[in-house]
Amino acid sequence: MSELKRKSPESLQDRLDQVHELLRRHRLVENLVHRQEGEHQDLVESLVHKQNLVELQRKLDELHPADVAYILESLPLEERLAVWQLVKAERDGDILLEVSDAVRETLIADMDNEEIMAAANSLDADELADLAPDLPRDVVRELMDTLDAQQRERLKSALSFDEDQVGAMMDFDMITIRDDVSLEVVSRYLRRFDALPDHTDKLFVVDNDGLLQGVLPVKKLLVSSPDLLVADVMSADPVVFDPEDDASEAAQAFERYDLISAPVVDAQGKLFGRLTIDEMVDYIREESEQEVLSAAGLREEEDIFSSVWKSVGNRWAWLAINLCTALLASRVIGLFEGSIEQLVALAALMPIVAGIGGNSGNQTITMIVRGIATGQVQVAHGRRLLRKEAGVALINGFIWGVVLACIAWLLYDNVALSVVLLSAMTLNMLLAACMGVVIPLIRLRLDRDPALGSSVMITAITDSGGFFIFLGLATIFLL
Repeated sequence: MSELKRKSPESLQDRLDQVHELLRRHRLVENLVHRQEGEHQDLVESLVHKQNLVELQRKLDELHPADVAYILESLPLEERLAVWQLVKAERDGDILLEVSDAVRETLIADMDNEEIMAAANSLDADELADLAPDLPRDVVRELMDTLDAQQRERLKSALSFDEDQVGAMMDFDMITIRDDVSLEVVSRYLRRFDALPDHTDKLFVVDNDGLLQGVLPVKKLLVSSPDLLVADVMSADPVVFDPEDDASEAAQAFERYDLISAPVVDAQGKLFGRLTIDEMVDYIREESEQEVLSAAGLREEEDIFSSVWKSVGNRWAWLAINLCTALLASRVIGLFEGSIEQLVALAALMPIVAGIGGNSGNQTITMIVRGIATGQVQVAHGRRLLRKEAGVALINGFIWGVVLACIAWLLYDNVALSVVLLSAMTLNMLLAACMGVVIPLIRLRLDRDPALGSSVMITAITDSGGFFIFLGLATIFLL
């Protein structure tokens, strides 16, 4: 057991801590050397500098590109660029594909055109398509000129699709076979390759015109008699995608059917490329992150170590909207200043009504947005969802309203105030539930992101609505 522990891989955090420690030691020794004066100062500084950087570079060379990407994303800009300079040029392209868009922008900005070209030349057409939108246009044009005709056509094809379409994510590196050959012939053919394309769980069967006939799972190739023909054991009805299909639907299909790879065919049935599980996992992760950012009103992914002004630019829009809604809520309170002056308990209780309503609304809107993302919720479901969520809100509002009313009665010994509080709680939770359904469905109908700013909007509505309902009822029935 102890031997197994010694051989277990380091965690990403351990590796990041080691890089931090090497950078810290490097800065510390540099500062000490700078304070020393003498004829050998430059020599000592050079030796120490090289010793630390060589050790850091050795550590980076041992890591997978995804691990290096994680480390780069976790470093402040100055240290990130210092580490980036130590990465070997032949690994630049793979690492650029792994880092987030925001961090990739900072790394590419630190590279000259020759370095970018060298990094891009090590990538396949589908990988170049992922990277191309972040590259300078003159570099993309120059890169096109260096590709052979097939690679150039593949790159143009991938770039012709929107980023959320299957065509923008497909892989062109795949193995095709005919259906009239034996499995023994297929096995000999595969042994000619130094390595199979990543995530090769099936071979694609095509005719002389490139039309897809079916797929041959590798597991069938391994366990079936070598004398059988491909046509006898292939699957003739595989899950296929069109290049213009929505990537979210493809991701759901990969999850539903436990796919590792799947063919992409055009309208005529000609094999165009393939989708692989790694692209789908990346897409699902990015969509999940984008949904979280959108719900908070952030317009795009943000480098956590970016400049102050860049972060301000990313965050200001919904903060401005939030300020307007806060001013609206304050004016609602201002309408009832006289009521609050006569019954001070209102000032203590009204944040509770607004807060509980906001939380209830966020629960509803989160469920609806998730349902839209998974394809379970459509605009046509609006009425049914409204009835269901209204029922949930009424029950929850009454239960927790009774609890709060009892507490208010114990604190203020005022039955009428408790009844008003119960009514306001129920009505505000009903409002929150209705808006939690309506807001994302309206945005879906308008072809907008249903999650964008959802938490900001629902909080604004429940704050203003909660204050108005509670203070309005109190003014009518208590004063």
